[in-house]
Amino acid sequence: MLAINVSPEQIKVSRDNAVAAGVSDLVEFREADYRNVEGQFDRVVSVGMMEHVGIGHLDEYFGKVRSLLKDDGYAFIHFIGRMSPPGTTGPFIRKYIFPGGYSPAMSEVSAAVERNGLWNADTEFLRLHYYYTIRHWRQRFALNRDKAVAITDERFCRMWEFYLSAVELEFLHGSHMVIQMLLSKTRDAVQIRRDFMFDAERKA
Repeated sequence: MLAINVSPEQIKVSRDNAVAAGVSDLVEFREADYRNVEGQFDRVVSVGMMEHVGIGHLDEYFGKVRSLLKDDGYAFIHFIGRMSPPGTTGPFIRKYIFPGGYSPAMSEVSAAVERNGLWNADTEFLRLHYYYTIRHWRQRFALNRDKAVAITDERFCRMWEFYLSAVELEFLHGSHMVIQMLLSKTRDAVQIRRDFMFDAERKA
């Protein structure tokens, strides 16, 4: 298994976690840009990353996903999108939180998937799930705010509180949601019934 990330800090944490879990011999962690990865794989997994490539790079992104897949493989793409037509990223988030980030509309994602000749084998919409996640993060952050100030500073903590509160409300009242897609090069790479997902989860 190959895991990539452009952040050396996240790579280090991931390696440490793999050692603690006793699976470090099963995973190769590589500091790399996804565009520079070569080879073909049974599975490609992208979690919370696609919305950071920028709206002008969706075709490049899905083209790379396609090139990395074996003919009988498939990709799991997890991202934040919107149910509304294409829009823009809020100025605060664009400047301070996710420079260059953009949560695409499904119309933009679907068009890029189609242009790259990928089968959309399954799509799941998690409409309110992330609202509960963000609310939990905000509450936990509040309980540990003094520790966070000691690690960073007051300015960062106020900015992070504003971000968490704004995003929590967006996922409750706005158009954003989490979307999970299974994409493949061939129509029969993904099983035709969803049972295999639940069976694997129960077995794990």
